[in-house]
Amino acid sequence: MENVDLNLLVALDVLLAEGSVTAAARRLGLSTSAMSRTLTRLRAATGDPLLVRAGRGLVPTPYAASLRDRVHALTREVQTTLRPRNDPLDVAALERTFTIRANEAFIQFFSVPLCAAIAEASPRVRLRFAPKPNKDAAPLREGLIDLEIGVIKSSAPEMRSQLLFHDRFVGVVRTGHALLAGRSVTARRYAACRHVVVSRKAHVTGPVDDALEALGLHRTISVVVPAHADAMRLASHSDLVALVPSFCLGHGLANHPAMTVGLQSFELPVQTPEISISALWHPRMDADPAHAWLRQMVTSLCHVAYPDA
Repeated sequence: MENVDLNLLVALDVLLAEGSVTAAARRLGLSTSAMSRTLTRLRAATGDPLLVRAGRGLVPTPYAASLRDRVHALTREVQTTLRPRNDPLDVAALERTFTIRANEAFIQFFSVPLCAAIAEASPRVRLRFAPKPNKDAAPLREGLIDLEIGVIKSSAPEMRSQLLFHDRFVGVVRTGHALLAGRSVTARRYAACRHVVVSRKAHVTGPVDDALEALGLHRTISVVVPAHADAMRLASHSDLVALVPSFCLGHGLANHPAMTVGLQSFELPVQTPEISISALWHPRMDADPAHAWLRQMVTSLCHVAYPDA
C-alpha cells in the first residue's frame, strides 16, 4: 500500500470549500504556486480533475462534489484525533472495565470499600480483580492488567509506580490466648508458640525468623497457608499464632468486612522491616483520564486508612 500524505486531505477540503486556488492558498498560508502544485498532486492521486475552469473561476467535477462532505468529515476527525486531550472526564457516565492485580490480602480487606466508593461515583464502571501468582510485568505491558498493587521489590524500568502506604507486621491470636494472658509478649514466649505462616513457596521462614535466630530462638511453624485471611481464620479457632500485615485488621477502613471477630492483635517482640505497598502501571496509561481517576480512587482509599503514608 502506497504512503498517503494526509496533508493532501486537508488541502482538498479547503479547495472544495473555497473553489479557488488563490483563496485556498491564502487560507492555508501557502503561495499560489504551491497550492497549484498541491492540486496537481491531488489530481494524480484521485485520477480526477477535481476542479475545472468555468469562466474566471473553478467548479468541482461530479466526483469532487461527491467527495466534499466525506472529505470534510474525515478532516475534522483527523484534527480531533490529533488534538491534545482537554475534555473533562464525566465520571458519572464512565463505562469501562478496569482490571486490578493484587494479592488475596489486599482484595480481602480493601475490595469492599473500594467497590463501594467506585459504585457511588461511577455506577457503570466494572472492577475485575485478578490473582497475582507472580510479579511478571508482561500483563501490564500487554494491557491485560490496568493496575497492580503490592510490594514492589523490582519492576521493569519503564513502569510507573506510586506509594500507597507503609505497613508493618503484627501478631494475631484468638481472644483469650495464653500468650496475652497478663504478661508481656517476649521474644522467648512468642517463639515457644505454634505458628501459622502465609507462603506460596517452599521457603516459609522470613524476617521474623531471622530476628529470632539473632536471639538464639526458633519458632515452630505448624501450618502453612496461601493467604492471610486463612491464617487469621485458623488463629481464631486454635492456639496458633498468625503473622499478618496490620491492614488486615481493617483499621481506618469504612465498609470493612468483619474479619477480626474473636481475634486480638499484638506488637511483635522483635523488629521486622517496614512493608511498602505501591500501585504499578504502564506509562501508556499516564495520560488516560479514566485510568488517572482509578489511581486517585485507590490512592484516596489507602490514604484514609493510612493518613501518614
